Amino acid sequence: MPQPQKVLLLVPLGSPTPVLLKELEGPLSLQLGLASVVSKASLPAPAYAFNKDRGQYHCNAIMRRLVGLLEPGQSMVLGVTDVDLFVPDSPYVLGEADRESKSAVLSLARLRQGADGEQVRRRLQVEAVHQAGHLLGLSYCEDARCVMFFAQTPQDCDRKQQSLCNNCRNELNKLNR
Repeated sequence: MPQPQKVLLLVPLGSPTPVLLKELEGPLSLQLGLASVVSKASLPAPAYAFNKDRGQYHCNAIMRRLVGLLEPGQSMVLGVTDVDLFVPDSPYVLGEADRESKSAVLSLARLRQGADGEQVRRRLQVEAVHQAGHLLGLSYCEDARCVMFFAQTPQDCDRKQQSLCNNCRNELNKLNR
């Protein structure tokens, strides 16, 4: 009996538009076999997560709020924002995922650096597939072209493909059994 398809809820936080999030559906389905649905509710920018000492927004505070938006039939959530994100041990992050809570957040703030609209769209798609891959159980990959490679800069995103390498694809197949 085939497993029901997992559904990822996509939530705009602040200025990212539902149209921009809709453009993530194809890559998420093609690369990971995930169905995704854009939230009917657009949330305001996550002021509650702002850390005034850093001038950035704490990923974990945002992800805790996102979990509460899941509805029956949705197995995980990805918030997309335009604020600069951090976790305590890093100067910044492009995004963060928590397998336990099945929540992730991704920021356009750094992905927009030195990029035109098409390049920003591609970077966002690459990083959305990356974060969703973590939610499905995949770890970081050492292949710099694999979508699961840990991107520390927007230029790292440019080098990555939207797809999984063979090792990660095999790992995903094992996880889906």
